[in-house]
Amino acid sequence: MSLLTRRRVVIGVGSLAALVLIVIGGTYLYVNVISGDAPEPLALETSPPPATGATGDLDGAWTVAGGSEAGYRVDEVLNGQDNTVVGRTSDVTGQVTVAGDEVTEGEVTVDMTTVTTDSGSRDGQFRGPIMETDQFPTSTFTLTSPVPLTGLDTGGPVSVTATGDLTVRDVTHSIEIQLDLQRSGDGVQVAGSGEIQFSDFEVSPPDLGFVKVEDHGTVEFLLTLGRG
Repeated sequence: MSLLTRRRVVIGVGSLAALVLIVIGGTYLYVNVISGDAPEPLALETSPPPATGATGDLDGAWTVAGGSEAGYRVDEVLNGQDNTVVGRTSDVTGQVTVAGDEVTEGEVTVDMTTVTTDSGSRDGQFRGPIMETDQFPTSTFTLTSPVPLTGLDTGGPVSVTATGDLTVRDVTHSIEIQLDLQRSGDGVQVAGSGEIQFSDFEVSPPDLGFVKVEDHGTVEFLLTLGRG
């Protein structure tokens, strides 16, 4: 091998190593500095105490009001860096029926076309090949068993487990949602989360070499319910 050829090889290897360092360094910078920490899980408001003066009979119909949020949380490995992705939307609708200190019916619908993260390219993948929101624009959780509300009539908070059917991409699977509820003014706040396996909904998480998404994640929401 001639001296010139060896120099070219050394330069080529050095350039490749530099490119790898740039990619890894850029990913580290994005994950740990630019994008910052993932938003905290959705939870009940604790300050000021929202239950003040909010007691009394809960029976009747309740509707999901403005200010409600829903979305997902999933872990990924991006160029070797662990990262948590959170997507959310405020386009949430639904209704709940309470009778005899328990929720007897309930359904919440989320507009999947408006779920966003901190990355437009990631959102494009979510709405396109992953969730196909042009064809499946909404996801729905429908309660299948009554949920006791003992203690909520005096303000709460109370913690309960709800069982229901989650429909994503027209595929329905039963899941459990952990709920925290409290009275808030004339309404009720509900924070919920549940673990899901993407394969249960025929969703294939991306595995593109530079990014690998876990095969499970969390759905979460924070709802404000008003008399409907």
